Amino acid sequence: MNKLTDQIQAEVNKVVLGKEDIVRKVLLAILAQGHVLLEDVPGVGKTTLAKAFSKTLGLDSKRVQFTSDTLPSDIIGFSVFDKADGKLKYQSGAIMTNLLLADEINRTSSKTQSALLEAMEELQVTVDGVTRPLPKPFIVLATENPVGSAGTQMLPASQLDRFMLQLSMGYPNRASTAALLKDRHHVDPLSACQTVTSPAELEKLIAEVSNIYVADRIYDYIAELVDLTRSNAYVTLGVSPRGALAVTRAAKANAYLGGRDYVIPDDVCAVFPDVCVHRLILNSKARLQEYTAALILQNVLTSVQKPDIREFSSK
Repeated sequence: MNKLTDQIQAEVNKVVLGKEDIVRKVLLAILAQGHVLLEDVPGVGKTTLAKAFSKTLGLDSKRVQFTSDTLPSDIIGFSVFDKADGKLKYQSGAIMTNLLLADEINRTSSKTQSALLEAMEELQVTVDGVTRPLPKPFIVLATENPVGSAGTQMLPASQLDRFMLQLSMGYPNRASTAALLKDRHHVDPLSACQTVTSPAELEKLIAEVSNIYVADRIYDYIAELVDLTRSNAYVTLGVSPRGALAVTRAAKANAYLGGRDYVIPDDVCAVFPDVCVHRLILNSKARLQEYTAALILQNVLTSVQKPDIREFSSK
Protein backbone atom coordinates (compact mmCIF):
# COMPACT_ATOMS: atom_id res chain seq x y z
CA MET A 1 0.00 0.00 0.00
CA ASN A 2 1.11 3.53 -0.71
CA LYS A 3 2.63 4.98 2.49
CA LEU A 4 0.80 8.25 1.90
CA THR A 5 -2.60 6.55 1.90
CA ASP A 6 -1.59 4.86 5.18
CA GLN A 7 -0.82 8.26 6.66
CA ILE A 8 -4.10 9.74 5.46
CA GLN A 9 -6.12 6.98 7.10
CA ALA A 10 -4.09 7.18 10.30
CA GLU A 11 -4.70 10.91 10.67
CA VAL A 12 -8.45 10.67 10.04
CA ASN A 13 -8.70 7.70 12.44
CA LYS A 14 -7.32 9.96 15.19
CA VAL A 15 -10.49 12.02 14.89
CA VAL A 16 -13.12 9.43 13.94
CA LEU A 17 -12.65 6.66 16.48
CA GLY A 18 -13.55 3.06 15.80
CA LYS A 19 -14.62 3.62 12.18
CA GLU A 20 -11.55 2.43 10.27
CA ASP A 21 -13.65 0.65 7.64
CA ILE A 22 -15.71 3.77 6.91
CA VAL A 23 -12.55 5.91 6.71
CA ARG A 24 -11.02 3.49 4.21
CA LYS A 25 -14.14 3.48 2.06
CA VAL A 26 -14.35 7.28 1.95
CA LEU A 27 -10.68 7.48 0.95
CA LEU A 28 -11.35 4.82 -1.68
CA ALA A 29 -14.14 6.97 -3.17
CA ILE A 30 -11.92 10.08 -3.18
CA LEU A 31 -9.13 8.21 -5.00
CA ALA A 32 -11.71 6.91 -7.51
CA GLN A 33 -12.99 10.47 -8.15
CA GLY A 34 -16.33 9.66 -6.57
CA HIS A 35 -18.73 11.36 -4.19
CA VAL A 36 -20.00 9.93 -0.91
CA LEU A 37 -23.44 10.01 0.70
CA LEU A 38 -23.45 9.39 4.46
CA GLU A 39 -26.88 8.41 5.75
CA ASP A 40 -27.32 8.11 9.48
CA VAL A 41 -28.95 9.53 12.57
CA PRO A 42 -27.59 12.87 13.83
CA GLY A 43 -24.56 12.99 16.09
CA VAL A 44 -22.51 9.98 14.95
CA GLY A 45 -19.68 12.02 13.41
CA LYS A 46 -20.58 12.47 9.74
CA THR A 47 -19.61 16.15 9.67
CA THR A 48 -16.49 15.50 11.75
CA LEU A 49 -15.43 12.83 9.25
CA ALA A 50 -15.73 15.28 6.36
CA LYS A 51 -13.77 17.97 8.20
CA ALA A 52 -11.04 15.50 9.13
CA PHE A 53 -10.57 14.48 5.49
CA SER A 54 -10.50 18.11 4.41
CA LYS A 55 -7.74 18.96 6.87
CA THR A 56 -5.71 15.79 6.31
CA LEU A 57 -5.77 16.15 2.52
CA GLY A 58 -5.00 19.87 2.64
CA LEU A 59 -8.09 20.71 0.61
CA ASP A 60 -10.02 23.92 0.46
CA SER A 61 -13.45 23.09 1.80
CA LYS A 62 -16.82 24.74 2.22
CA ARG A 63 -19.91 23.69 4.08
CA VAL A 64 -23.53 24.25 3.14
CA GLN A 65 -26.24 23.54 5.69
CA PHE A 66 -29.16 22.59 3.47
CA THR A 67 -32.52 23.89 4.64
CA SER A 68 -35.90 24.38 3.00
CA ASP A 69 -34.98 27.94 1.95
CA THR A 70 -31.52 27.18 0.48
CA LEU A 71 -31.41 28.40 -3.12
CA PRO A 72 -29.54 27.02 -6.16
CA SER A 73 -27.60 30.30 -6.33
CA ASP A 74 -26.24 29.60 -2.85
CA ILE A 75 -24.60 26.53 -4.33
CA ILE A 76 -23.46 27.42 -7.85
CA GLY A 77 -23.27 31.22 -7.56
CA PHE A 78 -24.96 34.03 -9.46
CA SER A 79 -24.28 37.04 -11.68
CA VAL A 80 -24.57 40.67 -10.61
CA PHE A 81 -24.36 43.81 -12.72
CA ASP A 82 -21.05 45.66 -12.33
CA LYS A 83 -21.60 49.37 -12.91
CA ALA A 84 -17.88 50.00 -13.39
CA ASP A 85 -17.58 48.04 -16.64
CA GLY A 86 -21.25 47.62 -17.48
CA LYS A 87 -21.09 43.82 -17.48
CA LEU A 88 -22.40 40.94 -15.43
CA LYS A 89 -19.90 39.71 -12.86
CA TYR A 90 -19.93 36.16 -11.53
CA GLN A 91 -20.13 35.73 -7.76
CA SER A 92 -19.03 32.22 -6.93
CA GLY A 93 -21.10 29.96 -4.72
CA ALA A 94 -20.06 27.28 -2.26
CA ILE A 95 -19.40 24.86 -5.13
CA MET A 96 -16.09 26.54 -6.00
CA THR A 97 -14.01 24.44 -3.64
CA ASN A 98 -12.16 21.12 -3.47
CA LEU A 99 -14.36 19.46 -0.89
CA LEU A 100 -17.98 20.45 -0.48
CA LEU A 101 -19.71 19.29 2.67
CA ALA A 102 -23.40 19.18 1.83
CA ASP A 103 -24.97 18.84 5.25
CA GLU A 104 -28.46 17.32 5.51
CA ILE A 105 -28.91 17.37 1.76
CA ASN A 106 -32.36 15.80 1.97
CA ARG A 107 -33.80 18.76 3.88
CA THR A 108 -33.75 21.07 0.87
CA SER A 109 -35.93 21.28 -2.24
CA SER A 110 -35.42 19.18 -5.35
CA LYS A 111 -34.64 22.37 -7.28
CA THR A 112 -31.71 23.14 -5.00
CA GLN A 113 -30.51 19.53 -5.04
CA SER A 114 -30.51 19.64 -8.85
CA ALA A 115 -27.97 22.47 -8.73
CA LEU A 116 -25.40 19.82 -7.79
CA LEU A 117 -26.09 17.46 -10.70
CA GLU A 118 -23.89 19.09 -13.35
CA ALA A 119 -21.11 19.74 -10.86
CA MET A 120 -20.98 16.17 -9.58
CA GLU A 121 -21.02 14.56 -13.02
CA GLU A 122 -19.16 16.99 -15.28
CA LEU A 123 -17.05 18.94 -12.74
CA GLN A 124 -18.37 22.26 -13.98
CA VAL A 125 -21.19 24.72 -13.36
CA THR A 126 -23.19 26.84 -15.78
CA VAL A 127 -24.55 30.23 -14.69
CA ASP A 128 -26.30 32.54 -17.14
CA GLY A 129 -25.06 30.49 -20.09
CA VAL A 130 -21.40 30.61 -19.05
CA THR A 131 -19.75 27.32 -18.06
CA ARG A 132 -16.97 27.37 -15.48
CA PRO A 133 -14.74 24.44 -14.45
CA LEU A 134 -14.52 23.44 -10.80
CA PRO A 135 -11.24 23.21 -8.87
CA LYS A 136 -9.45 19.87 -8.99
CA PRO A 137 -9.89 17.61 -7.20
CA PHE A 138 -13.59 18.13 -6.51
CA ILE A 139 -15.42 15.94 -4.01
CA VAL A 140 -18.88 16.09 -2.49
CA LEU A 141 -19.36 14.55 0.94
CA ALA A 142 -23.06 14.77 1.63
CA THR A 143 -24.92 13.82 4.77
CA GLU A 144 -28.58 12.96 5.03
CA ASN A 145 -30.90 12.04 7.84
CA PRO A 146 -32.91 8.82 7.51
CA VAL A 147 -36.09 9.21 5.48
CA GLY A 148 -38.98 9.88 7.82
CA SER A 149 -37.12 12.40 9.97
CA ALA A 150 -38.99 15.69 10.29
CA GLY A 151 -38.53 17.93 7.26
CA THR A 152 -36.74 15.37 5.11
CA GLN A 153 -37.59 13.95 1.69
CA MET A 154 -36.22 11.18 -0.48
CA LEU A 155 -33.46 12.09 -2.90
CA PRO A 156 -34.42 11.51 -6.56
CA ALA A 157 -32.79 8.60 -8.37
CA SER A 158 -30.85 10.98 -10.64
CA GLN A 159 -29.23 12.52 -7.56
CA LEU A 160 -28.47 9.22 -5.84
CA ASP A 161 -26.88 7.82 -9.00
CA ARG A 162 -24.18 10.49 -8.88
CA PHE A 163 -22.88 9.31 -5.53
CA MET A 164 -20.29 6.58 -5.84
CA LEU A 165 -20.90 5.22 -2.35
CA GLN A 166 -23.69 5.36 0.19
CA LEU A 167 -22.41 4.58 3.68
CA SER A 168 -23.81 4.44 7.18
CA MET A 169 -21.43 5.10 10.08
CA GLY A 170 -23.57 3.72 12.89
CA TYR A 171 -22.90 4.16 16.58
CA PRO A 172 -19.37 3.58 17.90
CA ASN A 173 -18.77 0.57 20.13
CA ARG A 174 -18.47 0.98 23.90
CA ALA A 175 -14.67 1.19 23.92
CA SER A 176 -14.66 3.84 21.19
CA THR A 177 -17.39 5.79 22.97
CA ALA A 178 -15.38 5.81 26.20
CA ALA A 179 -12.25 6.95 24.35
CA LEU A 180 -14.25 9.65 22.59
CA LEU A 181 -15.64 10.97 25.87
CA LYS A 182 -12.17 11.07 27.39
CA ASP A 183 -10.40 12.68 24.43
CA ARG A 184 -13.09 15.28 23.68
CA HIS A 185 -13.42 16.55 27.23
CA HIS A 186 -10.97 19.42 26.77
CA VAL A 187 -9.58 19.17 23.23
CA ASP A 188 -11.02 19.87 19.78
CA PRO A 189 -10.71 16.49 17.98
CA LEU A 190 -9.58 18.14 14.75
CA SER A 191 -6.52 19.61 16.50
CA ALA A 192 -5.01 16.11 16.58
CA CYS A 193 -5.29 15.83 12.80
CA GLN A 194 -2.27 16.83 10.68
CA THR A 195 -2.18 17.75 6.98
CA VAL A 196 -0.17 15.10 5.15
CA THR A 197 -0.82 15.91 1.50
CA SER A 198 -1.95 18.65 -0.89
CA PRO A 199 -4.39 18.93 -3.81
CA ALA A 200 -1.53 18.41 -6.28
CA GLU A 201 -0.30 15.29 -4.48
CA LEU A 202 -3.83 13.96 -4.24
CA GLU A 203 -4.25 14.44 -7.99
CA LYS A 204 -1.14 12.27 -8.48
CA LEU A 205 -2.67 9.52 -6.35
CA ILE A 206 -5.91 9.76 -8.35
CA ALA A 207 -3.92 9.44 -11.59
CA GLU A 208 -2.15 6.35 -10.28
CA VAL A 209 -5.49 4.76 -9.40
CA SER A 210 -6.89 5.48 -12.85
CA ASN A 211 -3.94 3.57 -14.37
CA ILE A 212 -4.67 0.37 -12.44
CA TYR A 213 -5.00 -2.53 -14.88
CA VAL A 214 -8.39 -4.20 -15.39
CA ALA A 215 -8.50 -7.46 -17.36
CA ASP A 216 -11.25 -8.13 -19.87
CA ARG A 217 -12.50 -10.98 -17.67
CA ILE A 218 -13.06 -8.48 -14.83
CA TYR A 219 -15.05 -6.21 -17.13
CA ASP A 220 -17.20 -9.23 -18.07
CA TYR A 221 -17.65 -10.11 -14.41
CA ILE A 222 -18.84 -6.58 -13.53
CA ALA A 223 -21.18 -6.55 -16.52
CA GLU A 224 -22.70 -9.89 -15.48
CA LEU A 225 -23.29 -8.67 -11.91
CA VAL A 226 -24.87 -5.43 -13.08
CA ASP A 227 -27.08 -7.21 -15.60
CA LEU A 228 -28.49 -9.47 -12.89
CA THR A 229 -29.63 -6.44 -10.89
CA ARG A 230 -31.65 -5.29 -13.88
CA SER A 231 -33.38 -8.63 -14.43
CA ASN A 232 -34.02 -9.40 -10.77
CA ALA A 233 -37.66 -10.16 -9.97
CA TYR A 234 -37.64 -7.83 -6.98
CA VAL A 235 -36.06 -4.82 -8.71
CA THR A 236 -37.84 -2.11 -10.70
CA LEU A 237 -34.68 -0.13 -11.51
CA GLY A 238 -31.28 -1.84 -11.55
CA VAL A 239 -27.74 -0.53 -11.68
CA SER A 240 -27.20 2.04 -14.43
CA PRO A 241 -24.20 2.25 -16.79
CA ARG A 242 -22.95 5.08 -14.56
CA GLY A 243 -23.17 2.66 -11.66
CA ALA A 244 -21.21 0.01 -13.56
CA LEU A 245 -18.47 2.55 -14.26
CA ALA A 246 -18.46 3.45 -10.56
CA VAL A 247 -17.98 -0.22 -9.63
CA THR A 248 -14.97 -0.40 -11.95
CA ARG A 249 -13.38 2.79 -10.62
CA ALA A 250 -14.00 1.76 -7.01
CA ALA A 251 -12.50 -1.70 -7.64
CA LYS A 252 -9.36 -0.05 -9.04
CA ALA A 253 -9.09 2.11 -5.93
CA ASN A 254 -9.56 -0.95 -3.71
CA ALA A 255 -6.74 -2.70 -5.56
CA TYR A 256 -4.52 0.36 -5.11
CA LEU A 257 -5.17 0.48 -1.37
CA GLY A 258 -4.40 -3.24 -1.31
CA GLY A 259 -0.97 -2.61 -2.83
CA ARG A 260 -1.70 -4.03 -6.29
CA ASP A 261 -1.53 -2.47 -9.74
CA TYR A 262 -4.25 -4.75 -11.13
CA VAL A 263 -7.84 -5.60 -10.15
CA ILE A 264 -8.85 -9.05 -8.92
CA PRO A 265 -12.41 -10.40 -8.47
CA ASP A 266 -12.28 -9.81 -4.70
CA ASP A 267 -11.85 -6.07 -5.36
CA VAL A 268 -15.14 -6.08 -7.24
CA CYS A 269 -16.89 -8.06 -4.49
CA ALA A 270 -15.55 -5.68 -1.84
CA VAL A 271 -17.02 -2.54 -3.43
CA PHE A 272 -20.10 -3.87 -5.24
CA PRO A 273 -22.61 -3.60 -2.33
CA ASP A 274 -21.66 -0.07 -1.25
CA VAL A 275 -21.56 1.22 -4.83
CA CYS A 276 -24.90 -0.29 -5.82
CA VAL A 277 -27.12 -0.35 -2.72
CA HIS A 278 -28.55 3.13 -3.26
CA ARG A 279 -29.04 2.62 -7.00
CA LEU A 280 -31.68 -0.11 -6.78
CA ILE A 281 -35.37 0.72 -6.71
CA LEU A 282 -37.32 -2.23 -5.34
CA ASN A 283 -40.85 -3.20 -6.31
CA SER A 284 -43.83 -3.97 -4.10
CA LYS A 285 -43.04 -7.70 -4.20
CA ALA A 286 -39.70 -7.05 -2.51
CA ARG A 287 -41.28 -4.88 0.17
CA LEU A 288 -43.95 -7.49 0.80
CA GLN A 289 -41.35 -10.20 1.35
CA GLU A 290 -39.08 -7.81 3.28
CA TYR A 291 -36.25 -7.99 0.77
CA THR A 292 -33.70 -5.20 1.04
CA ALA A 293 -31.35 -3.85 -1.62
CA ALA A 294 -28.38 -5.08 0.43
CA LEU A 295 -29.77 -8.63 0.55
CA ILE A 296 -30.49 -8.66 -3.19
CA LEU A 297 -26.94 -7.52 -3.97
CA GLN A 298 -25.47 -10.25 -1.75
CA ASN A 299 -27.63 -12.80 -3.58
CA VAL A 300 -26.36 -11.46 -6.91
CA LEU A 301 -22.75 -11.82 -5.75
CA THR A 302 -23.25 -15.41 -4.61
CA SER A 303 -25.11 -16.40 -7.78
CA VAL A 304 -22.27 -15.42 -10.12
CA GLN A 305 -19.12 -17.51 -10.14
CA LYS A 306 -16.01 -15.42 -9.54
CA PRO A 307 -13.26 -15.63 -12.15
CA ASP A 308 -10.32 -17.82 -11.15
CA ILE A 309 -7.84 -15.77 -9.11
CA ARG A 310 -4.95 -17.58 -10.83
CA GLU A 311 -5.76 -15.70 -14.01
CA PHE A 312 -4.76 -12.45 -12.31
CA SER A 313 -2.14 -13.37 -9.71
CA SER A 314 0.24 -14.39 -12.48
CA LYS A 315 0.05 -10.96 -14.15
